[in-house]
Amino acid sequence: MDAKNVLGTALVPCSYDPLTGYFRDGCCNTDESDGGSHLICARVTKEFLAFSLARGNDLVTPRPAHRFAGLKPGDRWCLCAMRWREALEAGVAPPVVLESTHLGALTFVGIEQLEAHRFQDALP
Repeated sequence: MDAKNVLGTALVPCSYDPLTGYFRDGCCNTDESDGGSHLICARVTKEFLAFSLARGNDLVTPRPAHRFAGLKPGDRWCLCAMRWREALEAGVAPPVVLESTHLGALTFVGIEQLEAHRFQDALP
């Protein structure tokens, strides 16, 4: 895929460990089958994981059948754009890796919001 990030350059992988992405390819790639719009590469925090759990999305519990080991604070993960926006509104948005965040995220949140939450050490 020739996907672009929110900076307009080539999409950089988000994480291979844990393996993330809607396609489990390490990138926040998407297509029309991605109903959750897993576009934002975030470095998850304890606060965000608790927020997500309270919203009914348990990202902590391992699910081996789905090749999911569970997340811990500091892991990078392709988040649903709407969940990140909800977390932003609740004051618990995790830092974002802009180089690894799909351009399509700008449909849901502004570049200013993403830049304000930029993860500074963005090397994979």
